[in-house]
Amino acid sequence: MRTPLRFLLGIPGIVIGGLTVDPAGAQQVSQDASRRAAIHPVADPAAMQAWLSRVPLTRDFPPDFSATLKGDAPAFVVEMTTSPQCAPCADLWAKLQILRRQYGVNVAVLSREEAIVRSGRLGLPWVGHPVAWVRATNDPNRVIPIAIGTDHSVNLARNIYLAFKMMTGVRPDVGVRAMAKFTGIVGIAASPPPYSKGN
Repeated sequence: MRTPLRFLLGIPGIVIGGLTVDPAGAQQVSQDASRRAAIHPVADPAAMQAWLSRVPLTRDFPPDFSATLKGDAPAFVVEMTTSPQCAPCADLWAKLQILRRQYGVNVAVLSREEAIVRSGRLGLPWVGHPVAWVRATNDPNRVIPIAIGTDHSVNLARNIYLAFKMMTGVRPDVGVRAMAKFTGIVGIAASPPPYSKGN
């Protein structure tokens, strides 16, 4: 006997209720297909800007936004990965530097090796550079991912704010729901040098 699954479909600005779906007939999507759909490798600033133009901007901020970022900044550091010739890495770094100057947010570079270990420890697939996390300065194991790929400055500030809130007592499910909007705009992975017989 099949039990229909009822759910609400929410798209910004549109909510469709009461759709009935037969789970047995639903198409299965592989993890790899999902990852390919969510990750957008770009080779240059023009391609990066084309993807960024599709990303919505955060427009509403809570009243304690600025005070939280400025007040909690000393207790946390934003760590990001980078690689040579990575346009999204340079873009993310520049935006984090603006947030550093504006709110006092500490920013540091994290090695690729440490990032891969951290991703594995958190159960996240490694998708490329850049990836950014907020980490408690007094506990290297308390980390929250805030960006996979570059994003708009206001969205990065929102994610940093939410990470600060989650690490200081806000229920994680509330913060995660609000933050689960990563762009996936990453740099194209450098290919290894070709193998030749004489080497």
